[in-house]
Amino acid sequence: MLSGTNRQGNLIRQLSLHYQTDRIRRLAKEGSWIIIGQVSSLLGALVLVRILTGHLDPTQYGQLALGLTVAGLVNQVVMGGVTNGIGRFYSIATEKQDLDGYLRASRRLMLYATLAVVAIGVAVLIGLLWLGYSQWMGLAAAALVFSVISGYNSSFSNIQNAARQRAIVAFHGGLDAWLKILLVLGVLLWLGSSGTAVVIGYACSSLFVTGSQLIFLRRLIPYKLANSGDHTPWARQIWSYSWSFSAWGLFSWLQQSSDRWALEAFTTTHEVGLYAVLFQLGYAPISVATGLMISFLGPILYQRSGDATDSDRNATVHRLAWHITFVSLFITVIGFVFVFVLHGWIFRLLVGTQYQSVSYLLPWVVLASGFFVAGQMLALKLMSDMKPVAMTTAKIVTALLGILLNIYFVSVAGLNGIVGALVAFSVVYFMWMAFLSLRIPMQNNTHKDSP
Repeated sequence: MLSGTNRQGNLIRQLSLHYQTDRIRRLAKEGSWIIIGQVSSLLGALVLVRILTGHLDPTQYGQLALGLTVAGLVNQVVMGGVTNGIGRFYSIATEKQDLDGYLRASRRLMLYATLAVVAIGVAVLIGLLWLGYSQWMGLAAAALVFSVISGYNSSFSNIQNAARQRAIVAFHGGLDAWLKILLVLGVLLWLGSSGTAVVIGYACSSLFVTGSQLIFLRRLIPYKLANSGDHTPWARQIWSYSWSFSAWGLFSWLQQSSDRWALEAFTTTHEVGLYAVLFQLGYAPISVATGLMISFLGPILYQRSGDATDSDRNATVHRLAWHITFVSLFITVIGFVFVFVLHGWIFRLLVGTQYQSVSYLLPWVVLASGFFVAGQMLALKLMSDMKPVAMTTAKIVTALLGILLNIYFVSVAGLNGIVGALVAFSVVYFMWMAFLSLRIPMQNNTHKDSP
């Protein structure tokens, strides 16, 4: 009898060891694909900056940065909320074995978002014409088209990432980065050096990658005509989760765009171009380093928390998210010191000579990036808790604060001031996300202990 019990115990231990080994191998494979994709995207982005700063002077680069704020409006306010909801509900639809209803609802919401973008685009173009800025209409139209295509690309990528199809996500991330370089160069040679030509190249690259995403997605989830059940409940659930992203997205977009437009108002378009290069080089490395962890952990956190009704599963997600946040902050400090020492060499290597006078500001942009991304890691934890609404006040208030900081600091200190405002905003944002991340579990425990 005892021998049988021992054999059973040994079998259970062997099965457990096999499961753990298999899980580690699977996670290592997923992590490797994420690293490949993110590093490829980063290298492509850096090469693109080098090419653009060689073809565009700071004024032209500033015009490009201002034009892309139109695409930012669409991505933050319209497409961004829906694509976040689509990515979050994939694992829930899988558990409930109703991917068909989920996909039908997703298509319906994306159609509504597209119609909203068309309405916004018409209003923007009419407004530019009425105000006498007809020279900006080509750039604005190209940015709107680019934003719609990239919105669909983002939704497909979010589904693939939620399904943990890491190789496919990595492939398309790298493809977009390097294809963008080739197409932008081609359009620049064809149409000449301008921000409009660059955005047309962006849109062509995004269109090609989106088509490829759709092909892979159909292989992952074959379309079923037979199931024509009611998908309205899925649409309501996804929108109930997503609307808060769009609500605070407007304020986030205002904050993220106000730095460029404040520089345009108080200084020159030339200064906008210098700042745009600083922002791209300063945000990209830290964002990619921590983005590796977020891309890897996001689907895992969503799967572990499920519909966020199990307190034990939520506690596990809470601990994991905070561990990763501390790692993000550590990477930020290392990045700041590294760039502080080598900022001049980095600029000589990565940008044209017309931009190198502002290299001393690069480490401070890196610092701001690190704090903001750490806050985003904690925001991901709140999303896995199905608590995006809890972030609404924080997102709106910090965005409004960021706008005020941008306007005041740039009016006082120009380009130096806008970088200082960026650091201040990022620190405040991180502290507020940390407060929310710690407060909600305590509230849940209080409700659980109440009689």
